[in-house]
Amino acid sequence: MRVKGGNTRKKRHKKVLKSTKGYRMTKSKLYKVANEARLHAGQYAYNDRQKKTSQMRQLWVKRINAAAQNNDLKYSEFMNKIKKAGIGLNKKSLAEIALNQPKTFESIVKEIS
Repeated sequence: MRVKGGNTRKKRHKKVLKSTKGYRMTKSKLYKVANEARLHAGQYAYNDRQKKTSQMRQLWVKRINAAAQNNDLKYSEFMNKIKKAGIGLNKKSLAEIALNQPKTFESIVKEIS
């Protein structure tokens, strides 16, 4: 006796079609096309998450550099002195301080100089 996979297949198809709701044309209606669209969308989402982190890192570096230049330092010199002083602040927190609390950033610069 053979096993028919109707219920399982229907559940799987419905799951895919539900996740592609709102996609254009047949990408939200036909299983085969919708599944391809969903796979591509997942890959694009993953790639863009990587790009987002890279772009944020670039922004943090620019903010730290701007604040460091206001205190007569280059970014590379500033980061080198931070590491040698043993200050455990990462780029994200340094950029936040540089943007919102410039006086605190100046005190950090004085401490490492």
